[in-house]
Amino acid sequence: MEWWLLLLLFFGGLIILLLIGVPVAFAFLFISILGAFFFLGGRGGLSQVPQQFFSSLTTFVLTPIPLFILLGEVLFETGMAKLALDVVDEFIGRVRARLSLVVAFGGALFGALTGSTLANTALFGTTMLPEMRQRGYKKALSIGPIVGVGGLAMMIPPSNLAVILACIAKVSVGKLLMACAIPGLLMALFYTFYIIIRCHFDPSLAPEHEVAAIPITKKLYHFVKYIAPLGLIIFFVVGFIFLGIATPTEAAASGVIASFILAVAYRKLTIDALKKSVISTLRINIMVFMIIGAAQIFSNLLGFTGVSAKLAQFIVSQPMSPMLILISMQISILILGTFMESISIMMICMPLYVPIIQSLGFNPIWFCVLILINIEMGQSTPPFGILLFVMKGLVPPDTTMGDIIRAAAPFLICDAVCMVILMFFPQLALWLPHFMG
Repeated sequence: MEWWLLLLLFFGGLIILLLIGVPVAFAFLFISILGAFFFLGGRGGLSQVPQQFFSSLTTFVLTPIPLFILLGEVLFETGMAKLALDVVDEFIGRVRARLSLVVAFGGALFGALTGSTLANTALFGTTMLPEMRQRGYKKALSIGPIVGVGGLAMMIPPSNLAVILACIAKVSVGKLLMACAIPGLLMALFYTFYIIIRCHFDPSLAPEHEVAAIPITKKLYHFVKYIAPLGLIIFFVVGFIFLGIATPTEAAASGVIASFILAVAYRKLTIDALKKSVISTLRINIMVFMIIGAAQIFSNLLGFTGVSAKLAQFIVSQPMSPMLILISMQISILILGTFMESISIMMICMPLYVPIIQSLGFNPIWFCVLILINIEMGQSTPPFGILLFVMKGLVPPDTTMGDIIRAAAPFLICDAVCMVILMFFPQLALWLPHFMG
């Protein structure tokens, strides 16, 4: 059978199953089982399915994921994240759109702590949105920044999705985490500039309100008490990886230990908080690992049948410039992001795209950073962006999905501008990995 017909059968069946509501992991598994039976030797092919499922999950590079998730859940459930957010608020002080700027700065901070886009969105949606609404902030500068910074956790290390992507693309986990740092901070900077400029031209979006004056000594005391220890956790994770002191797994473990020590020091580690953190971590990990295992079998099926190699050869042989091929890949991922989950997109596209990128001579680390920005945009893109649905569950009933989409649109444009800049200046992503220990 022709390779393009096989590709159509595999992906057509997968998309149909996803559209009728079959869970992602089971859709991949079903197509993989059928493909293994018909194209890999009947029962002999079926016997490979459980072996591949097990081997895909027993790889060392996936170990940081449950640890990063646990780290974020401990900080969230114990309330330490909220304490640090209050300190950020104190330092910004009497500035127009102060609460929106708190979200922008805080999103970068907690992206470096939680590594979870959903946790970032939930944190700011529950803590900042009610106060912004009470102060008279319009939806463009209350809902929009929260949806925007929700995706920052995907970019600023440690990022769970960056670890998964590194595993799929077979690149260094540590280098990819470091490569995401500057683009993530650049996105946060763009959000800040947009908020300031938008308020300058339309002050009614964020009405001024009285803020109690706080002595600088008190601000510094709160900074040392609540922010500096979190900076220590960030150093234990990101700093250890950058300096070459520890692998991503070891760094993640040191971060978890530090978060527990900090929670005990603040007297926040209650039995209830510990129980919620562990249960939430288990629930998220089971979902993620089921998808990874099933999708990895699907990826292997594409490789065994020769579809991946033939597709790469076909694209490379086309009379198109390498940059145009790269742009086409990004557009296809952005379209998939409007109706598919992030890990699914990685599992479908990366086995096909990585051989092409290698054939064209592009740096795979740089390409993976572009992919992460693109997928981050997909989480806030209608009609099925997951962060839009998370936000819908947090807003009052009088806020429609259309309101959320319109509020999030300018921040999507900021992401797109950042991705274009990165395409023409790859060193923004490759500079930090170059200096890693």
